[in-house]
Amino acid sequence: MMTLDFEEPIIEIEKQISSLKERDSSDQYAEEIAQLQQTRDRVIQKTYASLSPWQTVRVARHPERPQTVDYVRMICRDFCELHGDRHFGDDPAILCGFARIGAMKVLVVGHNKGRTTAEKIACHFGCAHPEGYRKALTKMRLAEKFGLPIVTFVDTPGAYPGLGSEQRGQAEAVAMNLREMSRLRTPIVSIVIGEGGSGGALGIGVGDRVAMLEHAWYSVISPEGCAAILWKEANEKTNELAARSLCLTARDNLSNGLIDDILDEPVGGSHRDPAGSARTIETWVIDQLGELARLNPETLIRRRFDKFRKIGAVTSRALPAPTES
Repeated sequence: MMTLDFEEPIIEIEKQISSLKERDSSDQYAEEIAQLQQTRDRVIQKTYASLSPWQTVRVARHPERPQTVDYVRMICRDFCELHGDRHFGDDPAILCGFARIGAMKVLVVGHNKGRTTAEKIACHFGCAHPEGYRKALTKMRLAEKFGLPIVTFVDTPGAYPGLGSEQRGQAEAVAMNLREMSRLRTPIVSIVIGEGGSGGALGIGVGDRVAMLEHAWYSVISPEGCAAILWKEANEKTNELAARSLCLTARDNLSNGLIDDILDEPVGGSHRDPAGSARTIETWVIDQLGELARLNPETLIRRRFDKFRKIGAVTSRALPAPTES
């Protein structure tokens, strides 16, 4: 498993455990191994309980962190993928398909980053083109037609910024999704499972319920992009400053009213226990869809509209009149 620099103390302990296990043929070191394992678990818990915002971003980008395709495999049954936007073509950076989660039939939409180098290049590292967002909207309208709820998995550094995507209407495609998702007459739940970058995330992130995994990030821009704009240079120092200023962690987003829930990850992050993270997401999705299923379409749309209209609302209070001295 690839490791991060702040995990070095954990790796050293794991190396000691592995070394003892290789020499242990008769449980001679069983007690010492058990003590080292307890120490490792404590260090992991302490390290991940005090991650800085920039460290959180790096955990969210861990190459072994579960992606949309992994959660589809672990959570969904009878998944049937759907392709094409009926305008230009298919975009592998957006995954769409009908499936079952628990006893519910749903439409699943999510960003697809790819795992191998070839897959990453084919999927544009999870940065969708306009046809990806148009594909997602086309399938969402199909779900609305059949009365199926929608589950979206957000995991992208942002929408693809290339010349071709701009020529084909990238901004219009994202804006169209924002408008149309806000008035779909079917329940929508969204989970930020890794990166939630700018309009690329919002393009499939307008939901009745929005949650983030504990070590995901969600912001108007990446720390590197922010650092390049404000300090004209992106390095460890400026990236850390930008990450703190952006308030991009799950805790920050919850306190700012941008999300509804934080989903706890297994100790040490989802990449250490993908199945445990999948169980948490599955339980949350089933619970939320069960609650939303009781609402009629008009109520859904009204509440969804009100929810997003409240984001960023500021109230002012008149200052008391000055008293004469």
